[in-house]
Amino acid sequence: MTQSKGRAFWGADTVMTPAAASIHDAAAMGNPYDNAPIDLTIFVSCYNEAPFIIRTIEGICESAKEVGLSFEILVIDDVSTDNSRELVHGYIAAHPDERIVLRTNHQNKGLAQNYLDAAFIGRGKYFRLVCGDSAEPREGTVAVLRAIGTADCILPYYTSNQGRSAGRRVISNTYTAVINAITGNKIRYYNGLAVHLRHNVMRWHTNTGGFGFQADILCLLLDRGFTYLEVPMELPAAAFARQDEKSSAVSLRNVLSVAHTILEIASRRIARFVYSKRW
Repeated sequence: MTQSKGRAFWGADTVMTPAAASIHDAAAMGNPYDNAPIDLTIFVSCYNEAPFIIRTIEGICESAKEVGLSFEILVIDDVSTDNSRELVHGYIAAHPDERIVLRTNHQNKGLAQNYLDAAFIGRGKYFRLVCGDSAEPREGTVAVLRAIGTADCILPYYTSNQGRSAGRRVISNTYTAVINAITGNKIRYYNGLAVHLRHNVMRWHTNTGGFGFQADILCLLLDRGFTYLEVPMELPAAAFARQDEKSSAVSLRNVLSVAHTILEIASRRIARFVYSKRW
């Protein structure tokens, strides 16, 4: 893959003393992406996912192995009140040869904060969130993982909304249209489970705490010149129905969260125009 403008941002000449060289890697300073020990860190979000969490982990393992990626799974349990973490404990004990980490939070942090924490904890070159409800079909996961390396950002989007409520469709389509209008992007779907270079998630992390954090990070990266590839995915109707059950998309908190995300993206667009010579 040709080096993108985003990756070229890190290019620099480095001179250091022998003492400094004992703790620093000059090559990594100019290219922080290619010195990871494994290909992929997959963060599995877990909050009361006992019926699905093991199926999720098994599906990830099967898909990553089919594609031929070296990987680790980082499960973050966000203070579940069911037996999710006990199930993951048991799976870890029964599969000592797999790279699986279970982190059990002492306090609930929310998905966005756990996403950033996982990026800092992980060791993979690439990074992806997978929800612990086993909603994504295996063929969709394989398609996304197989695309890794073809672009800096791999963006899945849904080819069908069958099973999604009319209200959710309107909100999702409007949200996408508004962000595209502000940014000039032509992204089909901003809240898919994207694959990013892990270092990018750490370096250009979001200030948005709600479910719009994925759009915020993506827009940051596209503004910096990182490349992307969109991958179509068919999500079962039952998965959409499960999402509707688990979230209240029209709650006041989520409306404010969306507004915050849009304002953050719009303010950066204005700043980019004002300080264009510096970008």
